[in-house]
Amino acid sequence: MSSAADIQVGDWIDRHLPAEFRPYARLARLDRPIGIWLLLFPCWWSIALAAEPDHWPDLWLMILFGIGAVIMRSAGCTLNDIIDRDIDAKVARTASRPLASGRLSLTQAFTFLGLQLAFGLVILLQLSATAIWLGVASLILVAAYPFMKRITWWPQAFLGLTFNWGALMGWAAVRDEVAWPAVLLYIAGFFWTLSYDTIYAHQDKSDDMLIGVKSTALKLGKDTKAWLLGFDAAMLVLLVATGAQAGMSWIYFLGVLGVAIHLKWQLVDVNLDNPKDCLAKFRSNRFIGWILLAGIVLGRLGS
Repeated sequence: MSSAADIQVGDWIDRHLPAEFRPYARLARLDRPIGIWLLLFPCWWSIALAAEPDHWPDLWLMILFGIGAVIMRSAGCTLNDIIDRDIDAKVARTASRPLASGRLSLTQAFTFLGLQLAFGLVILLQLSATAIWLGVASLILVAAYPFMKRITWWPQAFLGLTFNWGALMGWAAVRDEVAWPAVLLYIAGFFWTLSYDTIYAHQDKSDDMLIGVKSTALKLGKDTKAWLLGFDAAMLVLLVATGAQAGMSWIYFLGVLGVAIHLKWQLVDVNLDNPKDCLAKFRSNRFIGWILLAGIVLGRLGS
């Protein structure tokens, strides 16, 4: 398998799963959990933000959203690979994926997607009525996202709308409503995704140019770092506004400062012409997730 491929031979899937299950685990991206974390953190942030002053976040909801993030991220990957199977076959990084390489048939992929969505529905029905309706509405975004790279230079913006939906759902799961802190957090997450996924898109810019796929990496080109600075600044301003609106203590704002430090390092250090470095910086965003979660939890306990 090419060294450019995003599937690593000999990992835990190859070592521990029966051969017939391996293509499904690859299709669900279980070997690359960063996507699960990036989907999950806005949910956890919002659940913690919605907690009452001096209270820990609801552990049961944290668990439910954790399971839901695994299921729905894997379902999104399955749908994306179904739609992109012909494009993936032309890109070095994705050519070895199960559908692009022919290791799974389209029928098998659709069957797997049906099972994923069924399990996701079971999780969704454990939540409040408002959260359930928000979850149903999110399917529109999930279904539309794979087509965005064909019609707009800003598919990363659409991913931001999709991947941060949990910021609305987490709050709704706790309080059965949507309020300004959740909305501000959602918009902050939108700019976060614009930043990290633009960095991610720089991995594929050469292939994308050849096959006609659009991305912010191609749209912004040499001006990318200036735009990333704008995305990061917008995220930080909105996080400050979120904390103020939610009545958070000073500890929360220390968490936002930690996020700012990480974003500055990421912006200054990333080499947008080095695919491996782009991937490393993209993956480093899990630290932003943990830093802000700690700030929210401790900030709420101290408020």
